[in-house]
Amino acid sequence: FCVVFYYMICIINFPCFSSEVLEAIENVIQDVLKSLAQNKAPVLTLASRSDWRNIEFKDSVGLQMIPHCATKQIRSDCPRSAPRFGKLKPVQSRIVGFSYIYYSDTRLFGSQSVVDNIINDISCMLKIPRRSLHILSTTKGFVAGNLIYTEEDGTKVNCICSATAVTVPSNVQGIKNLISHAKFMLIVEKDATFQRLLDDDFCNKLSPCIMITGRGVPDLNTRLLVRKLWDSFQIPIFALMDADPHGVEIMCIYKYGSVSMSFEAHHLTVPSIKWLGLLPSDLERLNIHKGALIPFTKQDQNKLASIQKRPYIACQPMWRKELEIMAASKLKAEIQVLTSLSSDYLSRVYLPNKLQFGGWL
Repeated sequence: FCVVFYYMICIINFPCFSSEVLEAIENVIQDVLKSLAQNKAPVLTLASRSDWRNIEFKDSVGLQMIPHCATKQIRSDCPRSAPRFGKLKPVQSRIVGFSYIYYSDTRLFGSQSVVDNIINDISCMLKIPRRSLHILSTTKGFVAGNLIYTEEDGTKVNCICSATAVTVPSNVQGIKNLISHAKFMLIVEKDATFQRLLDDDFCNKLSPCIMITGRGVPDLNTRLLVRKLWDSFQIPIFALMDADPHGVEIMCIYKYGSVSMSFEAHHLTVPSIKWLGLLPSDLERLNIHKGALIPFTKQDQNKLASIQKRPYIACQPMWRKELEIMAASKLKAEIQVLTSLSSDYLSRVYLPNKLQFGGWL
């Protein structure tokens, strides 16, 4: 009865969903009904999103899920998977019932990451992007510089006149009327570096540009915005990251995507992104004192070894050389190491020289 009632609610009471979304939900529920009619326990079949065997690499897209990938089953009658099945159903019901998901059942889910993972599983299972399910995830990124746009509710956002950075919109798909005279876009790994460049008025001093940061590993909205800006303006995009495996990993997420979100690669990746810095070779070229560098941890070594084996490194010989320099030295550096040369070296010397003379990979 509950399943049938849920089915009726999905089809009748939620006209905001597209026919594609309704059909995908209907197909899943029909499978559940068939199982119940045959006195069988319902089973949900999910793609193994974290399995590299399900991933292929294409220069034009990045990492994307293969059409017929390996799957895993979440069974309602299996002691090991029943709890996960139980978590999936409440999330599904909230997807259908609300424009936003309110994470009120902390005892059931345990943490925000568990909910995010379940939502991505459902999105992948339905083959429907999260935004088409009217799920607006939390935003942590900032954008600044030469950019004006209108949000879905009609609010006009002017990043040019803003004295501080603007939060990346929670509904990137809904923004429109994008205007910019920027000559390039700069993705900055860390918030501290981003704020320092803002204080130095970097967006206007060299040439008009757009700066964006995901404040570490980028959230979905920040990645969507980078892709939307690329689609809208087709301007060069550069990445400014720490010279360490973690920084390289973050840059690769922007450029080539992540394994777990490979089913949405076409909307999230920008393969044209260039590695501007901080390059491992820059450390020697600029005579950075070794005392200012940080020794590798075992985790750093493992992360770097993992990155070096990835398929996209094979098509980036210059990247491979930089990673080899990092591996040989077993030293890493944060962007802030440039302050050992002068307090404003990054905005006054490093970035202008890089952008003027083509010091990117």
